Amino acid sequence: MSATMYYEADANPTLVGRRKVAVLGFGSQGHAHALNLKDSGVDVAVGLRPGSRRVSTAADAGLRVVEPAEAAEWADLIMVLVPDQFQQSLYAEAIAPNLEKGDALFFAHGFNIHFGYVAPPQDVDVAMVAPKGPGHLVRRQYQAGSGVPALLAIHQDASGGAKDLALSYAHGIGATRAGVIETTFKAETETDLFGEQVILCGGIDEMIRAAFETLTEAGYEPEMAYFEVLHELKLIVDLLFEGGLAWMRYSVSDTAEYGDVTRGPRIVTEQTRETMRQILAEIQSGAFAREWMAEVAAGTPNLLAARRAVSEHQVEVVGRELRAMMPFLVAKTPEDDQ
Repeated sequence: MSATMYYEADANPTLVGRRKVAVLGFGSQGHAHALNLKDSGVDVAVGLRPGSRRVSTAADAGLRVVEPAEAAEWADLIMVLVPDQFQQSLYAEAIAPNLEKGDALFFAHGFNIHFGYVAPPQDVDVAMVAPKGPGHLVRRQYQAGSGVPALLAIHQDASGGAKDLALSYAHGIGATRAGVIETTFKAETETDLFGEQVILCGGIDEMIRAAFETLTEAGYEPEMAYFEVLHELKLIVDLLFEGGLAWMRYSVSDTAEYGDVTRGPRIVTEQTRETMRQILAEIQSGAFAREWMAEVAAGTPNLLAARRAVSEHQVEVVGRELRAMMPFLVAKTPEDDQ
């Protein structure tokens, strides 16, 4: 079964143009959505808590900035773009008291709706428009006349026009230029969490550190290990992005390709696949969601400890030193975004 795709011709840009849109949050996705919508002629307000360090950033960009509750009261389309762990309280405090019949509540990730942490009333549309790329890319591609593909899902169609409105919103942020894939809140949430945990973040993170430790424990220089298992990863990811597995294998040496097809299955074994299935089951059952929300309620002690540990790992220490010596690279650290 192939996915349904939508493009520019499938969207009516006037629908979102008739709405007053509140973008709650001004992080990676929030700034891109708000600015792209503004440049598309949409009436936009950004909802931020008093004292947020992003208030001045949004105001300097020419956007109207108000408190979240005021933004939600003013708007008839609310896009929630704060982190998952804050959406439940934000909804209860600022959104729910200001929702009216005919309003639309949008998300860019299905976590809180799918797992029931947010339960909107039956008389509002609930939809998802989720760009498949970081916010800075969503903004940059829009400015270049292009776009980033997005997912679209409808959880609740109170008006009968939720899908058309969501497509119009996707048009406003530039997503229909690249293509919008129709899905469900369930599918988006579960596949997104699985991808993050098994390959994109969890899997890659652990593989890098394990490979680095294997080389350094065998006596190889940390700098050599860093280049081989972390720095060069971008080259491979770019090839995968451009043309998939076949293009990557075609582009590397025959020696590398043979090592890929003969040694890869020894890394990802049947035991590894069984662990993947267990992780997916934890996501599907809601066990991971409950674990994460309990971690948040406790003040995220395990997450904070893990951040400290990775910052102190030798691969990070060596990496910071090497990146500082690369004039072609603008090195990034978490502190840069504080």
